[in-house]
Amino acid sequence: MGTTIKESEKHVDGSSMGDHFYDPMAVTWMEKYSDTMEKIWTKLPNYMGSIIVALAVFTLGATIRGEWLLILVHFVKYLEYNKADGNGNATFSLSDISLEKLYLKDLQYFWFSVSVTAYAMYFLMGGFLHWYYYVKQRDNAEEWKCQPHKWLPPDLERHEIILGSLSLLISNTVTAIIACYINNGGWCTVYYKFDEYTWIWWFLQFPVIFIYQDYMTYWLHRMYHTPFLYKHFHKLHHKYKQPTAFSTTAIHPVELVHIQLILASPLFVIPVHFIPFYIIMMYTYYHGIIDHSGINFKAYWWQPWQPGAIFHDNHHQYFHVNFAFNCFIWDKLHGTYRRKDRIYTEEIYYGRGKELREATEEEIKNDLQERESENPLAYNSNKNEFKLTKDDLKKHR
Repeated sequence: MGTTIKESEKHVDGSSMGDHFYDPMAVTWMEKYSDTMEKIWTKLPNYMGSIIVALAVFTLGATIRGEWLLILVHFVKYLEYNKADGNGNATFSLSDISLEKLYLKDLQYFWFSVSVTAYAMYFLMGGFLHWYYYVKQRDNAEEWKCQPHKWLPPDLERHEIILGSLSLLISNTVTAIIACYINNGGWCTVYYKFDEYTWIWWFLQFPVIFIYQDYMTYWLHRMYHTPFLYKHFHKLHHKYKQPTAFSTTAIHPVELVHIQLILASPLFVIPVHFIPFYIIMMYTYYHGIIDHSGINFKAYWWQPWQPGAIFHDNHHQYFHVNFAFNCFIWDKLHGTYRRKDRIYTEEIYYGRGKELREATEEEIKNDLQERESENPLAYNSNKNEFKLTKDDLKKHR
């Protein structure tokens, strides 16, 4: 990195990242413990680094919204099913509004356990990922960061943690209600005998659930990028042009619950075996952490549908484009996939961008600066696919 300090690299008080600064609600608190963690880390074999990072991402994804509790509930009901030879579901009745009749008996215990676990993992695993990349490897950001010369200032770090913590509280309350309801015999369409709806359907559930959830969230995401909903709800999430793992839950609570209900809806709509459903959910949440990490994670060879982290990082950097999460095909299909010959800003809605020939000189200048800030190594080809040359500009102007 050069010696010039960019605006996004300054603290709230105007000091640079190199100055001593303590903000208990910003991620910079990890720097205080960096030396201690470094001593522990040096004792581990080199190959353990990527393994621990993958486990940290998986653990954070599995616990941040309480899915572990739902998995536990279904596993217990699966064991009960094998003993009782029944599905355990009871008929819902509104004759009494007590928690017991609403299948919410002992809700407080579900809520407490899921909340404590979520907050512990949010700060422990999220803090570890921050330390491993944003502190330990800060000086070689060009090797791992999607936007290596831009960083969230501490005021936005604080903002994403406060908002993320509030949204976690609400999100985990929803999870606790669903888990408690199902555990107490509330009606749902989950089944536990593997071949109850044939083995063919058991295996078909993997693509069906994945496509349903991802396509629905694509349209939900696009809906929140329309002018009214964006300005009143989703804009909160787009305060972070350089997202981190803590940005994952830094979403307006209304929108977060909306997404959560869409993802959980198969439990009450179609026959689903709990194993395929939660494998897909873990996959979704795992990539949700990766997509917001700001780290140049790439899809594996066996994931031709899965975009790398730079795809969603582009979404935060350019706002109204690349709306899909785990399948970029939706953007290709509907014309909202980022194009080299278009510019995208917060004021240009609907995912189509603006053609270069229609852009002002100022817009072109700002867009070129944004493109230069991207890390070529974050793309599959290790080359910035959207870099504009002078010939490109002449061709499209």
